[in-house]
Amino acid sequence: MKKDLLLIVDMQNIYTTGQEWACLDTEGAADRLLKIIDSNKCEEVIFTRFIADEHPIGIWKDYNVKYAHINNNEWGNKMLDKFNYVLTKYPLYTKGVYSSLEIPEVLEAARKADRVIIGGVVAECCVLSTVLALIDAGIYTVYLTDGVSGFTKEKEAATELIFSGLSPLHVKMMTVDEYLKEE
Repeated sequence: MKKDLLLIVDMQNIYTTGQEWACLDTEGAADRLLKIIDSNKCEEVIFTRFIADEHPIGIWKDYNVKYAHINNNEWGNKMLDKFNYVLTKYPLYTKGVYSSLEIPEVLEAARKADRVIIGGVVAECCVLSTVLALIDAGIYTVYLTDGVSGFTKEKEAATELIFSGLSPLHVKMMTVDEYLKEE
């Protein structure tokens, strides 16, 4: 059996229904990711979240000014409540950029795994950036098509189109149920 790392990217309240940065199906993606966690199929699970860096560089300074009202929203920055029961068991790391691989502990864990199973938000932003970083690091990746959520169907589809050009060598795309049934 493969040693899989489930990497859950930025499942924060700001991306839920009714919020300024709401994605199409954050809550549904979260439920499907919890199915994987509850199945115990992955030996390791890591959560990441985006919190604006206190000392940003370059374009991140402008980003943090433009989105200060979101960056300073304490409730918006919290992880979805439905993950509370597993966040006591698995690590949550904070990043101030898009890619979760910028976190040394995440990169180290990803390198030790046979492959990284990835889900979260935003499909066309932080998830995309993380998958491309995984590929550059030489790490086989499974992109959970229904375990991610983007801002629009078109952007989700565009992200999948990008990955289709890298599939199946670098990225394998599958649904959560397909992953759970995989031998």
